[in-house]
Amino acid sequence: MIRELQERTARALPAQHVEDAQGWWLRLAPGCSWWIGSVLPHGCGDLPRRVAGAERFYAGHGAVARFQISPGACPDGLDALLAGRGYRRENAVSLRVAPTARVLDRTPVSGPDVDVVDQPSRDWFAAWHGVHGGDARAEWELLQRVQPAAGYASATIGDQTIAVGRAVADTGWAGVFGMATLPAARGRGAGRAVLAALARWAAGQHAGDMYLQVEQDNVAARRLYERAGFTEICGYHYRTAR
Repeated sequence: MIRELQERTARALPAQHVEDAQGWWLRLAPGCSWWIGSVLPHGCGDLPRRVAGAERFYAGHGAVARFQISPGACPDGLDALLAGRGYRRENAVSLRVAPTARVLDRTPVSGPDVDVVDQPSRDWFAAWHGVHGGDARAEWELLQRVQPAAGYASATIGDQTIAVGRAVADTGWAGVFGMATLPAARGRGAGRAVLAALARWAAGQHAGDMYLQVEQDNVAARRLYERAGFTEICGYHYRTAR
């Protein structure tokens, strides 16, 4: 299940270019958040040879090799091999899941009004980008590459978008991404209202379960998701070449 969820995530955050190297997804996403361009090493074989091949691929594109290390999804021994090659361990992340019905039960409808549409609006994107930053053009183009059904939730007060999030439905699951609340609007239940709206959207897409990733040091986000019924199925991290 961990491997399948990570591959759903890769489809919900589609890189500009993906090369399938016998089960390893070598991804390039110039200008986007760096983890979108990491390797999904979801296949076994001669690990030193395969790592060297991935390194040549990224070097050929002027990029740094990064590997996503998820227990149960990547080959045994890969993490130690990369550490021995001098790769830095970075960004501890929690992969969490919850039945959609549980999220609906634990996120009562309250707070600001929330609308969910099937394409990102400029206001939606401006709120997201205002919190997360980055290369606006590259991130906007990433959203246009999403193939599965997606819902874009916007919480508003008056005519101002104060919080956003999106969900992507894929083979019975709905992944939650892009959660962002403007700093001035935090503490008003906007994030919870967005999450509740995305759970309703997921139910409408016949997605019986939901998943998300949250950085381990993001205490506020972890608290929100725990209250909504999400439980951790694994922690994972990245290895980045020096």
